[in-house]
Amino acid sequence: MRNRVFPRRSAAAFVASAVVASLLSTACSRGGDAAQAPSSSAAASTGIDAVPGNPAEGSSKVTLPPVHADFDYQLGGPYTPPAGVSVVVRDHTAPPARGLYNICYVNAFQAQPGAEKEWDADLLLRDKAGAVVMDKDWGEAMLDVHTDAKRKRIAWKVNAWIDACAAKGYTAIEPDNYDSYTRVPDGLLTANDAKAFLSLLAAHAHAQGLAIGQKNTAALAPVRKQVGVDFAVVEECGQYDECGDYAAAFGNHMLVIEYTEQGRNKACRGWGDKISIVRRDLHLKPAGDKDYHRETCGTP
Repeated sequence: MRNRVFPRRSAAAFVASAVVASLLSTACSRGGDAAQAPSSSAAASTGIDAVPGNPAEGSSKVTLPPVHADFDYQLGGPYTPPAGVSVVVRDHTAPPARGLYNICYVNAFQAQPGAEKEWDADLLLRDKAGAVVMDKDWGEAMLDVHTDAKRKRIAWKVNAWIDACAAKGYTAIEPDNYDSYTRVPDGLLTANDAKAFLSLLAAHAHAQGLAIGQKNTAALAPVRKQVGVDFAVVEECGQYDECGDYAAAFGNHMLVIEYTEQGRNKACRGWGDKISIVRRDLHLKPAGDKDYHRETCGTP
């Protein structure tokens, strides 16, 4: 994990957290009872072989985002997509854009800011002293995905949001914070834990007819088929020379967001004729806001 102006957990995720804060109780109530689901016997994941069977088995029934499409990243609030856009990413509290390929963002591995009480206390990750482990940069409590039983209970709630996305008419899911395990102390979570949890979400998304994207986390891109993810949503791979790492696993099935002119230029020079690339303002402001900014590889 590199040190960045914004940590590896996305600037976009910060924006989404802020946008949904006022809607938090409503959004979480969709899955509020789910956290009370009966626990199964706990079993810690011990390796990639512990990822269930073939979670991507139903993926042939899903529709992936069109390759090299013009897309927009709208987590800061929905607005009419610019002309030519065919793929849009929005928060799960927002409606999809009519007539386009819509990807639904959910915060899967962490609680929204201030939403700790929406989760059973034992589903919040705790350190050796019993304190809740926080992602301090984002003010979010980490969720404890280190046992099979807890993963299933957390997935029960997140899957309720996925179901709501499907009901609204979204075509795919973007679950964020796959890389949470890189930001916890003392090895409290591992890459195997993250893979096992995301595989549960992937299987459920596929069962609902939804494609599912891997958010960032280049280190786990090589095992994406075993986990069950279909495409990649990547931030700043141009800025940090990582686009090739994702392309090796996902081919052209990549949506890239850059936040600097340098990053956009590097991504467009190397990959602009192959994958979807957009530059957005750091806080993903809606069109019409004074800080709104959007460029693509075709922008003069």
